[in-house]
Amino acid sequence: MSVVQLDEYGPWTVEPSPRRETDLQALQARLYADFADFVGRSDGYAFFNRFDNMLGIANGIDVAEYERLQERIRNRYPITVSVGVGEGETPVRAVEVASRQLQAAGSAQDPGRREVLSAGDTSDSTGQVTVGHFDIVGVTESFTDTEDAAAAGLEIQQSMLALKQRLLSEHDSIAQFVGGDNMIAVCPQLSEDAFGDVVDHVRDETGIEFQVGVGSGPTAHSAGGRAKEALEHCRETGTRVHEATAVQQQATND
Repeated sequence: MSVVQLDEYGPWTVEPSPRRETDLQALQARLYADFADFVGRSDGYAFFNRFDNMLGIANGIDVAEYERLQERIRNRYPITVSVGVGEGETPVRAVEVASRQLQAAGSAQDPGRREVLSAGDTSDSTGQVTVGHFDIVGVTESFTDTEDAAAAGLEIQQSMLALKQRLLSEHDSIAQFVGGDNMIAVCPQLSEDAFGDVVDHVRDETGIEFQVGVGSGPTAHSAGGRAKEALEHCRETGTRVHEATAVQQQATND
């Protein structure tokens, strides 16, 4: 996993005077789009996280590519970014390692810390990525067509928060809202029963039911593609949890 952190961003937003909030939002959106394109070219995924701190699934992305990302941002934006890359047995452990790489180089608001790139002892092996693609069952009928947009958005976000918390606390997984009623999680290799526990917990806590497709592969893109196919199976059959089988995953490769 990689952590991409804007350098000295907080002070920049208010010096020499506070900048317009809409300008800052537009800059963050463009920067995230560039980051998503960057990891996408190497079959990775980008999570906007807090926008000033973004996360990437970094399997297959080498240090030289991150250097080119830093150069691109330096040339296109009035800010720079630092990058930490960490490896771990779970996504949470990998993010912890990546975060420590940056923290050891100095504070995020230290004007002397610019364009740090630290990958520590990461190996050349890509390993396996497991992705769960969650969405809400019947969201159009339950929310979009029956509640006002603000109320629907709040209820959906609350269910997403419960989902993120369960995945993080119980399964060392990192999940990100990706729009509409969709959440993508990068996980250790978990059983279908474990994913079933997650959706059952969120239903019991919030009253909102999710379905999830699960896929694995050497990169986030390959795993996520299989997860999307598995999610389509859920939608077609009413199944709440479905994992792409080895045969289906091999067919996707072919």
